[in-house]
Amino acid sequence: MVVSSPINIRYLTGFTGSSGLLIAASSGNALVTDGRYDTAVREAVAAGEMASVNVERVEIRYELTLIDYLRRLQAGRVGVEAGHITVSTLESWKRAAPEIEWVATDGVVERQRLVKDEGEVALFRRAGRALAGVSLRLREWVREGRTEREVARDIDAGIESAGFSQTAFPTIVASGPNSAHPHARPGDRRLRAGDLVVLDFGGVLDGYCVDLTRMAGIGQIGSDAASLVTAVQSAQRAAVSAVRPGISGADVDRAARSVLEGAGLGPAFLHGTGHGLGLEVHEAPRLSRTATGTAETLEVGMVCTIEPGAYVAGLGGVRLEDDVLVTASGCEVLTEAPRDLLVV
Repeated sequence: MVVSSPINIRYLTGFTGSSGLLIAASSGNALVTDGRYDTAVREAVAAGEMASVNVERVEIRYELTLIDYLRRLQAGRVGVEAGHITVSTLESWKRAAPEIEWVATDGVVERQRLVKDEGEVALFRRAGRALAGVSLRLREWVREGRTEREVARDIDAGIESAGFSQTAFPTIVASGPNSAHPHARPGDRRLRAGDLVVLDFGGVLDGYCVDLTRMAGIGQIGSDAASLVTAVQSAQRAAVSAVRPGISGADVDRAARSVLEGAGLGPAFLHGTGHGLGLEVHEAPRLSRTATGTAETLEVGMVCTIEPGAYVAGLGGVRLEDDVLVTASGCEVLTEAPRDLLVV
C-alpha cells in the first residue's frame, strides 16, 4: 500500500516533512522522500525518533522512485489512499506501471488512528490540562470595549505561552449578533454591554489537537440569553453522561439534541454534538445525526469533543465544548475547567 496522506505518514512513522510517500509491504516499509529530508530521516531512524523504515531517495521525480521500488518488490496489487491522491497522480502511476493493479482504499490508516494508545492518551491529558489553563485566563482578555480581534490575539498568545506549538484552528471570538454564527471569524466589532461572547480555541501539542469553547457575558445579559446558556449547559451535561463504550455517536448527539428540542431550541442546533480529535482537529468518530447503520460506535480510547450549541438570530448564540476520553466506565473529561457563564 502507498500511503500518501502526510498525517497518516506521520502517524505510522513520525515523519513530519512536507513531501513523502510511505510504501507499506510485508517485506518492510520504505519512505520515499527527497534530498531535503534524506539525511534527517536516516538520523531520526538511527536515533529511534522515527519508525524503522528504508529510505528511498528521489533523484528526479517521486513517481519514478516509487515505481522502481514497487517493481523491485515485484508488487502485483498496490493499495492507494483514494481520499488523499488526485486522479491525475493516480493516472500517471497507472501509465508508468500498467502491470500493477492499483486498488483504491478508504480509511485504512484512519481506522487505526481512532483508538488512542497509552502514549497518546497521556499526551491528550497534558494537552487538555494546558488548554483548560488557558481558559482560566479569559477574564484577563474579555472585557467591554475590546474588539473581537484583540481578544483572539490574546488567546492565541496564551495558547503559545501554555506550551502549544500552534493553534489548532483560527480562534473564534464572536460577540453579540456575531455569536449566532457558529463559525464566525473575529473582526473589529467591540464587545458591548449585554453581549453573549463565544470563545472557541484550541492548541497543538506534539502534533495532537485539543479544542475548547467557553461562554462570556458582558455585564448583565437578558433573560432570553440566560435561558439559552442554561439550555446548552444542560444539553452538554446530558451528552457527556451518555458517552460510554458501545454507544453510537448518533446516540450521544441524540442525548444533547433532545434536551434542546425540549427547550424549543431544536431548529437552533445547527451542527453535530462533536467530533474525534487526534493529529487533525476534525477526525472520526462523528457525533451527529446520521442514517441508520452508518454511525460509528464509541470504543475505549477514543477522544472526541462534546460541543452542543444553539444559535438564534437577533438574540445570539451559545456553544459549550469539552474534550473527553472514552473509558471502560464512561468517559474522562480532559479539559476540566469552569463551565459557568463568565460575566465580565
